[in-house]
Amino acid sequence: MQSGELARLAGLSSDTLRHYERLGLLPKPPRTAGGYRDYPGHTLDRVRLIRRALSVGFSLPELTTILKIRDQGGVPCHQVRSIAQAKLAQVKEKIRELAVMRKQLEQILEKWDGKLDRAREGVQSRLLETLADEPTLVRKPLTSPKKNGKRGRI
Repeated sequence: MQSGELARLAGLSSDTLRHYERLGLLPKPPRTAGGYRDYPGHTLDRVRLIRRALSVGFSLPELTTILKIRDQGGVPCHQVRSIAQAKLAQVKEKIRELAVMRKQLEQILEKWDGKLDRAREGVQSRLLETLADEPTLVRKPLTSPKKNGKRGRI
């Protein structure tokens, strides 16, 4: 099947397919006489696997490594599980951080409501300036840098 049809069936662009090919996630397909990529039918399953793995937090570099091992006859199952376990730990930490942020915002809004209730009409309450007085707001960012200092989808 040609790249346009594969892209349509997989719900992504032909550019994305070419990107996956460049990364080694998809093997280079044979070409038609006209020079078009002619993907075998099972490529759709591979693309769906990649998309699903991305949706649960695997990165393209991680998938490249895992699928290369698998394609060469290796058994990366324990590595895959280990990566997924680390992803779960990251998700739990983000949820914890978000819960702290939610509590802080609830407290801030309560203070701001009181300040607004006492404010005179037409006078700025300067709500944002009150954030400087909140020591609990100093937190690490919700997203952490990836390996090699790059940020991206987990």
